[in-house]
Amino acid sequence: MLLLDSQAVLWLLDDSPKFGSQARMTITEATRVYVSAASVWELTIKAMLGKLTMPAGLSDRLLEQGLFLLNVTSEDAEAIRRFPELAKHDPFDRLIIAQASLGNLRLVTADRVLLALDRDFLIDATV
Repeated sequence: MLLLDSQAVLWLLDDSPKFGSQARMTITEATRVYVSAASVWELTIKAMLGKLTMPAGLSDRLLEQGLFLLNVTSEDAEAIRRFPELAKHDPFDRLIIAQASLGNLRLVTADRVLLALDRDFLIDATV
């Protein structure tokens, strides 16, 4: 089972060439692919600030693509403690990596800071 970070969600929806072929294959072969409510929140904020264009009805579009929405729990929020090295990193990324770790999900990300953690559950979205 996989969890896509916010950038991976955008790349998937846009069919971006930045999305690596191995990452695409991993998604195709996964039994379930999740998108965190934290990603929907982050993308909505960025769209409101004019930093990106987001399709209307993002949650519905994700479901239409066969993706599953993953709610954020208080346990997820507390699990950010597992990553003290990310204390000053983007809060959405901290929550998403905590969700992946807690839920035994593999995280598809292009975030170099996260990938530098060299955790076995991280998948480079660019490869």
